[in-house]
Amino acid sequence: MQRRRSLRTGLLRGLGAATATVALASGLTACGGDAEATGSGSGKVTVGAVSNGAARQVELSVPVVESLRAGLPAEVRERGELVIGVGALPAGFPPLAYVGTDQKTLTGAEPDLGRLVAATLGLKPVVKNSTWENLFVGIDSGKVDVAFTNVTVTEERKKKYEFASYRQDNLAFEVLKDNPWNFGGDYHSLAGKTVAVSSGTNQEKILLEWQKKLQSEGKDVTVKNFPDTNSAYLALSGKKIDISFGPNPSIAYHITQTASGKAPTRNAGSFSGAGESLQGLIAGTAKKGSGLAKPVADAVNHLIKNGQYAQVLAAWNLTDEAVTTSEVDPPGLPVPNS
Repeated sequence: MQRRRSLRTGLLRGLGAATATVALASGLTACGGDAEATGSGSGKVTVGAVSNGAARQVELSVPVVESLRAGLPAEVRERGELVIGVGALPAGFPPLAYVGTDQKTLTGAEPDLGRLVAATLGLKPVVKNSTWENLFVGIDSGKVDVAFTNVTVTEERKKKYEFASYRQDNLAFEVLKDNPWNFGGDYHSLAGKTVAVSSGTNQEKILLEWQKKLQSEGKDVTVKNFPDTNSAYLALSGKKIDISFGPNPSIAYHITQTASGKAPTRNAGSFSGAGESLQGLIAGTAKKGSGLAKPVADAVNHLIKNGQYAQVLAAWNLTDEAVTTSEVDPPGLPVPNS
């Protein structure tokens, strides 16, 4: 799972958590008060609860769809709960998943969507937070039904897990709002620019490959690494760099944080985290053979059709990562790159 870990490292760095020490938790920890604060099977889900301004809070009505509920594995349907795993310990990663302002509720786009899926299926959402490593231990052991935690679909992971896609896995280019530059779809638009990127990440690998191609054409892009995200953002606001290149969610979050400041930024284009030949996908992740991927995908597709899915992404400034359809076990990153 090296590639996803490198992407996640980039995401954490993009959100100022690079210096956090990742300590393995001894088990999965339920967020106290989670269901009561954000949806408890009542058909109401509060999106963006206690988000500290990172989202536009909205309460959504999510009726149970009995025909979809009937497709659940009998054990889950009879239990009446959907145990949702999120790998956000120790520091969290807004806007995807982090502890809210009440210091107990796990908020973010990932648990919010998980709660909507549970409500659609007539299940009470039980959100459990853990480290990234223990998340998969939870799925393997059956303590977690499905993970909503920025997991990229890969062919390697398909050997152990089944997937229901719900978001594009994208990288993005962040520039100052008054900068007219936009990513033109390929590396040529980067010629002559200075770009900040976190070292050791998938996005750095892609950027360095583009740099080699430009250099072979007699052009170049200047690649800058900074010790932490704050330093990179200071360089961007001070116009010492032109572009910051990183995970789309972290950039979406930073854009919301700069909106009312002296140096507002914007998204200048995106690129698939899987590279130019494949659109990477983020998916709900369940144990292979559990029978959960199909009803989860059906629930997501129902939410897409009825508009609640778009409202969740819009609330968290992630509209540009929307999928038109949730697929069961879609094509994933090939094994050599997983």
